[in-house]
Amino acid sequence: MQDDSPHRSNEDRTAEMRVRLMNAARELFVAKGYVATTTPEIVSSARVTRGALYHHFEDKASILRAVLEREAAEVSAAINATDVLEGDELDALLTGASAYLVAMMLPGRTRLLLLDGPAVLGRSKMREIESRHGDDALRTGLDAAMSAGLLPRLPIGAISALLSAMFERAALDISDGQDAADYLTAVRAFVSGLAQLAPERAAVPGECDLS
Repeated sequence: MQDDSPHRSNEDRTAEMRVRLMNAARELFVAKGYVATTTPEIVSSARVTRGALYHHFEDKASILRAVLEREAAEVSAAINATDVLEGDELDALLTGASAYLVAMMLPGRTRLLLLDGPAVLGRSKMREIESRHGDDALRTGLDAAMSAGLLPRLPIGAISALLSAMFERAALDISDGQDAADYLTAVRAFVSGLAQLAPERAAVPGECDLS
């Protein structure tokens, strides 16, 4: 039951209403898909009025954008929360990859961020969302490993794009039931091949935990 206590500020009530709408929309988008979901269904699921929905969001697409922003922020936070107490820049890179795959295992997240988001908003809008939520983390990790001589100096934009595509495909396959550990092994093998071209011919770091 909604708390209408006078001690709660208008800002609190506004934020709560927005979250309720986003949560209801997310559940429906995941269960039915964006196209099949209607705004009346979102209103009914959130138990709010139609006017309340349009007070907070311009249309269904704007609700999706808000949901995607939140999903991307949570993935970024999960990656940034990882700490590598021992090891080198390659360890940090693979730990970040592991954190990404784990974060993407949240039910519905791959559909939202990797399928419905790009299909509805387009890749340029999705890149804007990604750039607001730590999209440069992979570039930073790669640059650190290259600067340390653990990876060869390669065009950072190109190698980052290739790795991102690999991680996204892995996340999609894992969401379809494939073994996450197999994909991290493949990522390690890819990094191992790159490392052999580095000035230091670095050894590949140890296994990353996906549990």
